[in-house]
Amino acid sequence: MSRYALGVDIGGTKIAVGAVDGTGAVHARRTIATDAEAGFEAGLERLTRAIDETLAEASIDVATLAGIGLGCPGPFDEASGRIENFYTLPGWEGNDIVSPLVACFDTPVQLINDADAALLGEALAGAAQGARVALMLTIGTGIGGAALIDGAILRGAAREHPEIGHLIVDPTGPECYCGNRGCLESLAAGPALARAGAEFGYADAEAVFAAAEAGADSAKAIIVRSTDAMETAAWSLVHTLLPEVLLIGGGIGERHFALYREAAERAIARAVLPPAGAIRVVKAALGNDAGMVGAAALMLDDA
Repeated sequence: MSRYALGVDIGGTKIAVGAVDGTGAVHARRTIATDAEAGFEAGLERLTRAIDETLAEASIDVATLAGIGLGCPGPFDEASGRIENFYTLPGWEGNDIVSPLVACFDTPVQLINDADAALLGEALAGAAQGARVALMLTIGTGIGGAALIDGAILRGAAREHPEIGHLIVDPTGPECYCGNRGCLESLAAGPALARAGAEFGYADAEAVFAAAEAGADSAKAIIVRSTDAMETAAWSLVHTLLPEVLLIGGGIGERHFALYREAAERAIARAVLPPAGAIRVVKAALGNDAGMVGAAALMLDDA
């Protein structure tokens, strides 16, 4: 009998749920709106229903399930299952998302950082397959990052996840909600682009990209600031971790991959340590499925 796990990828706007097997194949899926502002209880109810529907579509008996992996933007308390992210999930902070799901489905449930989950997914079935050392940056509502070394996700003191999005790339840059100035996230994430674009009448980040492509100098300057931030971050990350492959994912990172690849490759071309050609910059292969597949893989590894 095939072994399955449920992977859940919780994003700022959408939640993806999938029944995944050990090869990374998705046998059934649901996508629902996060709608964090409606409150945690409402979100939990919709998530529970989506899990039930996914299991039913895949004809999986929950008793045979390896577990449910939850990819979630940090910070959160892994031990208690409590979400502490007031920025991406406003209204959910302080709530334990793990215990109610354990009680409802009587199966193991584990939280994992969403960027870690995405890289696990890419390592199982995507662009990081076979890499001994891989680094991933996800550019979207925020900027996430994860590193894989010898098949294991890098975890730090107290098993905390490295917050690569808060790498400072310009100490004189805009204020970040973390309390510092000039973080990569405050310069290159979607909300940062939208805030900078609002001054010139652009509706959102995609409007900034569209205007830049059309030749608007104001929009081009915003995008250059974003890609320069990526170049600076890539220099530091490449020299710190020496990855064999640097993956770029996330909604913005994938839609505008060529821009961010070029920025990262500029840094790599100037790098002191890695020999020429040692680091590849690639687009994440699994798209929106990466976090869902990786969160499931976490449970399948534990099975």
